[in-house]
Amino acid sequence: MLGFGIFLLAVGAIVAFAVPGLWQVPGVDWMLIGYILLGAGLLVTIAGAVQMARRSGSRTVRSTSVDPGTGTRVDRVERRDDIV
Repeated sequence: MLGFGIFLLAVGAIVAFAVPGLWQVPGVDWMLIGYILLGAGLLVTIAGAVQMARRSGSRTVRSTSVDPGTGTRVDRVERRDDIV
């Protein structure tokens, strides 16, 4: 998702700043289309960064040990949600 947002930003910048000087089409405002793509790219990039931050905030810790008294295996699973 983050990569797609960066792609939209790049395409939007090209359309907004390069295309109007190279190609004129009656009734088409290339600057407006470029700015719309830039805005969409910014929103997608922010959403991707937020999603990555939420995903990295949750982790699972697993540990295995042997109880010396009984000789049985003890599995411990701990899940932490440290969302910033």
